Amino acid sequence: MRKVRMNVQGRVQGVGFRYMTKMVADELNIRGTVRNEDDGSVAIEALGPNDTIDLFIQKVKASPSPAGRVTYVDIQDDPFMEDYTSFNVTN
Repeated sequence: MRKVRMNVQGRVQGVGFRYMTKMVADELNIRGTVRNEDDGSVAIEALGPNDTIDLFIQKVKASPSPAGRVTYVDIQDDPFMEDYTSFNVTN
């Protein structure tokens, strides 16, 4: 099981990015959360099997929202991240 924190930058707010990210997470059975940050970026916490997390990261980098555009993604593994039971959109 891999747990990652991601900060996604680019055109990621106001384009359905969080909800499309949730759709991708649900398809892949990824658990976690996605939220807008005050600086215009989107924060994602995700957990799942290693290979599935890798696929999730690829899809986020490609922007799950057709209107979005990802320019940078910071990814950090965090084994101490909370164990989510589902994937939720917040704020």
